[in-house]
Amino acid sequence: MRIFIGIDPRSPVSYNVLQWSIIRRASKPVQIIPLVLPQLPIQRRGLTDFTFSRYLPPFLCNYRGVSVFMDSDMLVLGDVHELAKLVDGEHEVYVAKHQERFEWPSLMVFDNALCTHLTPEYIDEETSMPQKLDWAKSIGTIPEEWNFCVGYEEMRPAKLIHYTQGVPHFPEVRGCDYADEWHAEFKAMNASCSWIELMGKSVHAEAVLKRLGVM
Repeated sequence: MRIFIGIDPRSPVSYNVLQWSIIRRASKPVQIIPLVLPQLPIQRRGLTDFTFSRYLPPFLCNYRGVSVFMDSDMLVLGDVHELAKLVDGEHEVYVAKHQERFEWPSLMVFDNALCTHLTPEYIDEETSMPQKLDWAKSIGTIPEEWNFCVGYEEMRPAKLIHYTQGVPHFPEVRGCDYADEWHAEFKAMNASCSWIELMGKSVHAEAVLKRLGVM
């Protein structure tokens, strides 16, 4: 399963926390791919570098299988493979329809084979508006638990948190809903055991211990 995450170079911490939250809760392997604009076959930029690159996953998967796009200001608290199970061959793309219409592209599950209209040329064309999703003949629904927008909904259990007003790394939103969960994930992402526990039995340990005067 391939998961594409929009990268904003101004806030790499958002991407790193999100990808770690996905990996450690996934029941099976996933491939996480950051959408870095200079590496992609389009140049079009909007409010962020991934305003338009978010529609590239089907092309980048050679229009095979299932792919997922996520904004980087998210946190996953469930098994992301549940999203792939939504794909039933009936819809080109699946979105969280309970959110405002402009939020629909923040999380998309693509049935890649049905999305051949999403070419780099179409996405890069200045007059095209892929955000309208009118390239899709049919749009499926992602369950509400998979897109909780912080600051716009009453607190409820969720498997995906969307910090639309900014991740809690910023002081301005440090006390928002699900802030503790984000900070816990940030801490887990940066965690490590002691050097001796990790390297003590390695062939490289002796040189370090000698340098420290332990041996």
